[in-house]
Amino acid sequence: MTVPNTSEKKPFLYVVVCACGIAGNVGKLITAAQERQWDVGLVTTPQGLGFLDTQAIEAQTGYPIRSAWRTPGEARPLPPADAITVAPATFNTVNKWAAGISDTLALGILCEAYGMDIPTAVQPYVNSAQAAHPAYRRSLDQLREMGVVIGSYEPHKPKAGGGADRFRWEEALELLEAKVS
Repeated sequence: MTVPNTSEKKPFLYVVVCACGIAGNVGKLITAAQERQWDVGLVTTPQGLGFLDTQAIEAQTGYPIRSAWRTPGEARPLPPADAITVAPATFNTVNKWAAGISDTLALGILCEAYGMDIPTAVQPYVNSAQAAHPAYRRSLDQLREMGVVIGSYEPHKPKAGGGADRFRWEEALELLEAKVS
């Protein structure tokens, strides 16, 4: 009888969170990832911090939340990513990422992921007015060309803040599993 190696390194997932009303529910995604045997670290846009219970997330993941670049000589608080998911992804982040704009740590990580061949999935959370903008459609096409897999969230009505009940946190993991396996 062989004894399982419990010290085997689990794959590491970066969860990138953007500032929007449903961001506070990211614990659902973290739980689902941990149940699938991922270790998880959370990276957020600077504005996203205000939407999160940072103490709860850090307790759940065992890692500090990242939202700013390290200073020279500062230790890396997260292991390298084996995969990345962006959930929820805002209109702003999707468009900046596709354009190669790297003005936050979150966007810097996403822009580098392409060149490092890190499997990446995105779960947009936008309203229908934003989704109708031609730049958004071009950005999604650009991300697809880069190999990013995109979730199926249907945009909610503007000014309604809705759609939280239709946002499938686990879909990001399902999309990544096809790319990682």
